[in-house]
Amino acid sequence: MNKKKMNVCIVKVYEKIFNLQINMKIMDLELNYIYSSDMYNNNVYMKYFKNAVLLIFLFCFNSCASRVNENEIFSESDSLMPPLERRKPESDFLPAFKGQTRAPGLKTKQNYKVSIITSDLQRPWGIAELPEGNFILTEKSGHMRIVSKSGNISEPISGIPEVNSSGQGGLLGITLDPDFKSNRKVYWTFSENRMNGTLTSVAKGTLSADYRNMENVIIIYRATPEYKGILHYGSRILFDSTGHIVFSTGERSDKVMRHHSQNLNSSLGKIIRINTDGKAAPGNPFLNRSDARPEIYSYGHRNVQGLAFHPVSGELWENEFGPRGGDELNRIEPGKNYGWPVITYGIEYMGSKVGDGLTFMAGMEQPVYYWDPVLSPSGMTFYSSDDMKEWKNNLFICGLNSNHIARLVIENNKVIGEERILENEKQRFRDIIQGNDGALYSITDEGRMYRINAD
Repeated sequence: MNKKKMNVCIVKVYEKIFNLQINMKIMDLELNYIYSSDMYNNNVYMKYFKNAVLLIFLFCFNSCASRVNENEIFSESDSLMPPLERRKPESDFLPAFKGQTRAPGLKTKQNYKVSIITSDLQRPWGIAELPEGNFILTEKSGHMRIVSKSGNISEPISGIPEVNSSGQGGLLGITLDPDFKSNRKVYWTFSENRMNGTLTSVAKGTLSADYRNMENVIIIYRATPEYKGILHYGSRILFDSTGHIVFSTGERSDKVMRHHSQNLNSSLGKIIRINTDGKAAPGNPFLNRSDARPEIYSYGHRNVQGLAFHPVSGELWENEFGPRGGDELNRIEPGKNYGWPVITYGIEYMGSKVGDGLTFMAGMEQPVYYWDPVLSPSGMTFYSSDDMKEWKNNLFICGLNSNHIARLVIENNKVIGEERILENEKQRFRDIIQGNDGALYSITDEGRMYRINAD
């Protein structure tokens, strides 16, 4: 058997085993429900499954090898590979549907080039492109700077409010007003010190004509309640197509704070949608609810560090950190509950289950995709340029401790392929945007800024 034919067979056999795995798990859950007995638990399921896998593999591989035709060999195998993730999952949870995790691997065929614009940034966190083609960046320590396309780095912009940069805090997401050319307004999120702890805040200011000062700075929103912790602030910030602000918050990590994700009278663990004055935006799903904050757009989130609008549908997508395993990609619908901490595909860092160890509950949304082990996802963007036609409408997500940029091919709101970009750079990728020139620009915790464009 030639190599290409073998690759096709491996992918097909993987799919058959995957489907068997899901079917056996469903049967196991049904038996648990009927008998309420421990005899049909995951351990028994895994025993049957492992014994069946080898037989299924041998049968399917031989059957596949005899049926794969030449057209299939030279189409499917050129684009699809087995899943890139080969490590053992942190948990024994099974996906709710095919393609929810470990999608087939992909490799870009079109040539592209990668260049390092600078390696001298100081823990950059967020990036936005200015109209003339330079960039404005936030740094975790609390500084905001201008970086030119040639890599020149400005002195810190003055007038930025003090941040608490302990732990995961600092100067975070940044975006420009849609009318920046005329009003020079900049919006950003940051971790702010308050009397009873810290919180995620949204500020806006006017960037001076010489790019040296941020003037008339005001804080327009504070994501209460405050908490004396240093983790899970979120936070990315964007403008939607109607000119309203969408930004994310974390639930502050500690177990005593997790319930806030499900609390509609708390701004923690949410995606928030507001006007430029900080008030709730019109059309929000909870505007007429007396038991909910009107600025809430979606809830049940853990720690959202990636937001992006799909270039065709206009729908909002987000990524968020899971605990140990269970990082998620979600398509956001207004008013929906995304489950944390009630359902998750991750486990506690010490290895125990989160809550009741559930991955499904009625009324809570399933992630479009999840990673186990984790990607550690941060900033993300959809690619809309025609320069890399192969990448059109693909999603690019920064990976922190996974040290790569994940390229996801999405069709009908399902991930059908995954590629790892810049994996050999060994960087913690923090944020990524598409520039007006069609190139991708990404910043790393180690201080680099990359440009990725068609060759």
